[in-house]
Amino acid sequence: MKHPHLAAGLIAAATLLSTAAQAATVQVTVLGRDGQPLPDAVVVIESASGIKPAAPAPVSAVIHQQKMQFVPATSVLPLGSKVTFTNLDRWEHHVRGRPAGLASLNPGAQPGFELRLDGRVDGREVAGAEVILGQAGAVQLGCHLHGSMRGFIFVADSPWTVKTDASGVATLQGVPEGAARVRVVHADQILDAPPLAVNITPVTALSVPTQVQPRRRRP
Repeated sequence: MKHPHLAAGLIAAATLLSTAAQAATVQVTVLGRDGQPLPDAVVVIESASGIKPAAPAPVSAVIHQQKMQFVPATSVLPLGSKVTFTNLDRWEHHVRGRPAGLASLNPGAQPGFELRLDGRVDGREVAGAEVILGQAGAVQLGCHLHGSMRGFIFVADSPWTVKTDASGVATLQGVPEGAARVRVVHADQILDAPPLAVNITPVTALSVPTQVQPRRRRP
């Protein structure tokens, strides 16, 4: 070939175009047991071909304890992220983090974490403590002192992991076309649901029913 550099450039361009064409946008609407849109559900897409995307970069996040609630109630954070828990109430709280769902029954699962946070006092810095999320998967949050307090973190090792909005919709970008599995995880899920087999096209819209009945939250 007389122009090897030109040929190599054309091959590289063709590869980039092919890769771009395979990147799909997927919109998933998650429904609760009553058929209504389900907010704060975590949608995870896994390629059936075994393609693994680059893990998202860790971030720093804050979860408050306020009015006997974890705020936000559900968080999706990359593996390795640093979470700062703060207590904005005037009374003492604990933070208990444990693997959620069936993962809690795994003998090899990490034990989680325990924190104690003093109540807020005027004129003093708000009590806080930090945790590094070192294991992928769902984490249930609770408080030893107040059993009604529950929160949820999904620690993601893939960018194809998104929380549904108030309309029960999650939009995922850059998902490869072809056979895939869609998994839905929710803080009020009693049993892990089997993944849904789907075929991803350039623009894919899915509706996924669940048996989740979200519990009522404090106003």
